[in-house]
Amino acid sequence: MKRTAILLSVIMITGACANDLQYPETRRDGTVDEYFGEKVEDPYRWLEDDASEETAAWVQAQNTVTDAYMKRIKFRGKLLQRLKEVNDYEKVGVPSRKKNGKWYFYKNDGLQNQSVMYEADSPSAEPKLFLDPNKLSEDGTVALKGTYFSGDCKYMAYIISRSGSDWEEIYVMDVQSRQLLEDHIVWAKFTGAVWQGNGFYYAAYDAPDEAHAFSNVNEYHKLYYHKIGTPQSEDRLFYVNKAYPKRFYQLDIDDDEALMFLYEDGAGAGNNLYIKDLRGGGEPGTGGGPEGFIAMTSDMDFQYSVFDTDGSTIYIITNWKAPKYRIMTAEASKPQISNWKELVPEGEFVLEGAQFAGDRLLLSYNQDASTHAYLHAKDGSRICEIALPSVGSAGFVSKKGEPWCYYSFSSYTVPGTIYSLNLEDASSTLFRSPKVGFNLDDFCSEQVFFQSKDGTRIPMFLTYKKGLKKDGGNPVLLYGYGGFNISLGPAFSAIRIPFLEKGGIYAEVNLRGGGEYGEEWHQAGTKMNKQNVFDDFIGAAEWLIAQGWTCPEKLAINGGSNGGLLVGACMAQRPDLYAVAVPQVGVMDMLRYHKFTIGWNWAPDYGTSEDSPEMFHYLRAYSPLHNLKPGVKYPATLVTTADHDDRVVPAHSFKFAATLQACVSAEPEAGSKVREALPGTAPAIIRIDSKAGHGGGKPLAKILEERADIYGFIMYNLGMGW
Repeated sequence: MKRTAILLSVIMITGACANDLQYPETRRDGTVDEYFGEKVEDPYRWLEDDASEETAAWVQAQNTVTDAYMKRIKFRGKLLQRLKEVNDYEKVGVPSRKKNGKWYFYKNDGLQNQSVMYEADSPSAEPKLFLDPNKLSEDGTVALKGTYFSGDCKYMAYIISRSGSDWEEIYVMDVQSRQLLEDHIVWAKFTGAVWQGNGFYYAAYDAPDEAHAFSNVNEYHKLYYHKIGTPQSEDRLFYVNKAYPKRFYQLDIDDDEALMFLYEDGAGAGNNLYIKDLRGGGEPGTGGGPEGFIAMTSDMDFQYSVFDTDGSTIYIITNWKAPKYRIMTAEASKPQISNWKELVPEGEFVLEGAQFAGDRLLLSYNQDASTHAYLHAKDGSRICEIALPSVGSAGFVSKKGEPWCYYSFSSYTVPGTIYSLNLEDASSTLFRSPKVGFNLDDFCSEQVFFQSKDGTRIPMFLTYKKGLKKDGGNPVLLYGYGGFNISLGPAFSAIRIPFLEKGGIYAEVNLRGGGEYGEEWHQAGTKMNKQNVFDDFIGAAEWLIAQGWTCPEKLAINGGSNGGLLVGACMAQRPDLYAVAVPQVGVMDMLRYHKFTIGWNWAPDYGTSEDSPEMFHYLRAYSPLHNLKPGVKYPATLVTTADHDDRVVPAHSFKFAATLQACVSAEPEAGSKVREALPGTAPAIIRIDSKAGHGGGKPLAKILEERADIYGFIMYNLGMGW
């Protein structure tokens, strides 16, 4: 079972200081909002209009400043070249067998923009190219988001996105001939392709106003059924819930096409789960709507996810009455939650994944932010632990009733490596390992723990070059996320290698708000507990300094999306603690985030400024945009965003950068087109990518260019050089 989870200016720079840095003038208007009787200025509101000529001119002017700054980093070219060298190695994904007996996997030869899908007769047989996303566009900006085979494997639907947008398109190909059919779906979003009969279900919104397709609010997520060989205009509307315009809906159907499951998300920390029995017949695509399903649950504060079925028995992983998750079973004849039975109880650690492997259950747990996996009998009893190569992260691919299982393993110092798992004795055999062009033995990684402001024990991983000394002056890049029940775990990235080679330390901290220790850990970093996340991150920085790893002059912080919010809030709260800040695609305006695209979906984690006076005051107290102040010495800051980011719209970063530049600049003279940085201030620049989005599907060439700028900016302002 697979759920698709949802104005130009000239600058002069001397050294790393911004004494002579000149910023484009950003017009201020008189926009003022009122919240519960309190007025809040929003002078850069006009930057929210991503389709205006004035905003486009501002973007061009800002990129001109940033490009000129980057040219002053003399080693930037060498850094980019080294990034290309260390990333130029073959990367192969985990193989999986489909019902047609063929095996499929992804491979990247090294510097291909997008990974390529291959087909083989066996995992070890010579593969044949099946689908190459690099041929879908000249510049690699069309990304493959997912592939979905029909039940008889005659067809495969594949989903693409363009320029990093969340908007998706669906195409269909004949599996045997590799020929593309005429079927084409547009304006899909947060969707898969769920096959039934001679067609598939997908999720979409009504076609938007194209001028504001990347910023307007998305409402009324709809499910359609598409029959092969017909135009999209004839697709049957299967499900829409007009009572709740701001919710997501996704379908799943078991392998026997007997049971259909509907997921409803967007109104709490969890989801609702519904079922429809397909065994009574009926034409595919009919019998939809809210009245066509039986509710299995009624509380969207908990997660419910069906991971497999066996006849009429349904297997569910859930945190209902189990903050660290457990496995329950339900019967299709009486599917309501009151009839569920516990199969595997909640344990000491967080249950992150469950699947069948042959006739056994394979369960993955998160233990102190790394994977531990176990085999269980079908009755739920534990058989044994799977001995993984070391501390790291593992992802398994297996199927019910089939004797094979493969898994990938990686850590901060181990690139993605594929193993074959013997389901009888739980032993692992190396199947395929990458051959990198640098010495992995030069680096080491360790896990440490420290106490946050309120005494909570927080884990953090440190990765660095062997032989490094704790002399209080090492360059450190501190990374975090801390939200939406998302766990960070050991994972390899060759992009960090040049920074590590030059003596840098990469520190990744597991903050509250994530999922590392279950739902209680998650809730401890949400709504009016959100300050805990910032305290944890600040605590990590203070611990690194106190323990002699680094000092404020050598400390950089980085995070993206919710992690961009983290960096923005922490640099506003403790600007003295860091030398460099790089907030990427961050949620910076906490008073208006819910007014764009699917921002309303983040309310269960954040709350909104419209909820209550208390929630408004809490959000304003940490909102990065609203807590920058003139006269404060902020870290050297590089804000990043992209023109097609319709997840966290670029207006967040635009307004934050404009405000930060105003805070570090003297007031311009009358008629001036620039703001000149005050003496002694650090740079405050913004990098705005084109034909790119929130990050997903970005071609490797663009990733390396962006990372050369980010790491170049960090290393330059930490005084690392080359």
